[in-house]
Amino acid sequence: MRDNIFVSELNQTYIEDLEIEIVERKGIGHPDSISDGIAQSVSNALCKMYEEKLGEGNILHHNTDEVQITAGDSDPKFGGGSVRKPIDILLTGRGIHDYVDENGVEYHFPLERVAIKAAKDWLKENIVNLDVELDTVIECKIGRGSGDLVNVFDRESAIPSSNDTSFGVGFAPLSETESLVLATEELFNSKEFTKKYPATGEDIKVMGLREKDKITLTICCGMVDKYVKNPEEYKAACAVLKEEAEKLAPKYTSRDVEVFINTGDNLDSDDEAGYFLTVTGTSAEMGDDGSVGRGNRANGLITPCRPMSMEATSGKNPVNHVGKIYNILASRIAAEIAEKIPEVKQVHIMLLSQIGRPIDNPKAASTQVILEDGCKLEDVKADIEKIIDEGLENITDIAQDVIAGIARTF
Repeated sequence: MRDNIFVSELNQTYIEDLEIEIVERKGIGHPDSISDGIAQSVSNALCKMYEEKLGEGNILHHNTDEVQITAGDSDPKFGGGSVRKPIDILLTGRGIHDYVDENGVEYHFPLERVAIKAAKDWLKENIVNLDVELDTVIECKIGRGSGDLVNVFDRESAIPSSNDTSFGVGFAPLSETESLVLATEELFNSKEFTKKYPATGEDIKVMGLREKDKITLTICCGMVDKYVKNPEEYKAACAVLKEEAEKLAPKYTSRDVEVFINTGDNLDSDDEAGYFLTVTGTSAEMGDDGSVGRGNRANGLITPCRPMSMEATSGKNPVNHVGKIYNILASRIAAEIAEKIPEVKQVHIMLLSQIGRPIDNPKAASTQVILEDGCKLEDVKADIEKIIDEGLENITDIAQDVIAGIARTF
């Protein structure tokens, strides 16, 4: 067993026993989530571009985790308004434009074209009422990688070397509040739901507050104006969201759940300005800017009552950027421990890298657990260590899971 795996008891109150719990999820159409989504789609596209030219598994150094969105300007109206100024989207970061292999063969990669296409494709797939060609301006300023980091990336080894001294965290299982917040946004942004209720835009934020045994969900949703003809239809659309959230809640909790929708509205107004109306389904069309890493963590949530890393997971390369890999791996390991070892009520994982060190050999893999009553740490320690060891042994699988869209990054 590795000598860098540490297992101890967690000296904290069990999450479900806290008097106050706060959980947030920024939906797929929130400007910060759009930035995350584009950043990850660009990274995936670059990975596939490199592999198509160089062979499977041959991914060159890149990081595209610096997408910036500057809001446009719009004029939403009941029955349908217009976008007056496009959304500006800036793609930055680092990548390999030119490459010479060990046989002296030169490769020139159309990085900018591939990146811009990936960004447009993601927007078309996820923000369905946005006219990507007319309502966005996408500029690519992805530069060349830092020589020292490219060197770390290119060292010949079956296991890549860490590109940074950083850490990733994970925890499990999700609390009732966390599960409900995540499921609510995923329901409202599912293809089936938006097809049935097209007035629902993708810019949805779900804020959960648990006060002892009462959960309050405050949900903000940008309604798509062309599907809402007047204030009455807007109110009806909000009522649908409230009803559907209340119907979903018992699947995740037996606690009392109260749901509020678009509490910032002025429902006595006949003026569109009193309502959360959008032309495209996202507030990026007018009011809100976005940046990578400013929203959901790698497990899809913002959880101030839990350990969190401030790393932006989306857009970092999946080969040796531990800011991405360790956050995904820590979440996976935590989930497996919670699932396979019933004596563990709650588990926190922290993985610390050291630049230049093989990614499967972190400086420290720290695990802290809250155990069921009557269980002793020595009863489960070996099983926990085995799961961590196996997770690290298979760490290179994460790269292909990320590229395939299996691993969540936001």
